[in-house]
Amino acid sequence: MTKQSIKLLREGNYAAEVLVELQYTKDDWSPTMSASDARRLDNVRLALRRGDLVEAAKQGRVYELTPVAVK
Repeated sequence: MTKQSIKLLREGNYAAEVLVELQYTKDDWSPTMSASDARRLDNVRLALRRGDLVEAAKQGRVYELTPVAVK
């Protein structure tokens, strides 16, 4: 059985939501993902780390994180 899931990656002031496919089997304790999905997550993480938002946005939704001052 497979199920789509959104993985959230955070690097510095940026975050990205990337859609991956998780594979469930009766014998496994936890789901697994394909090697291509894992590489895609790594590529997005590296793009965020170097500030290449255009490249990261090709694989998912990119956000800029802003601290909030609370009084």
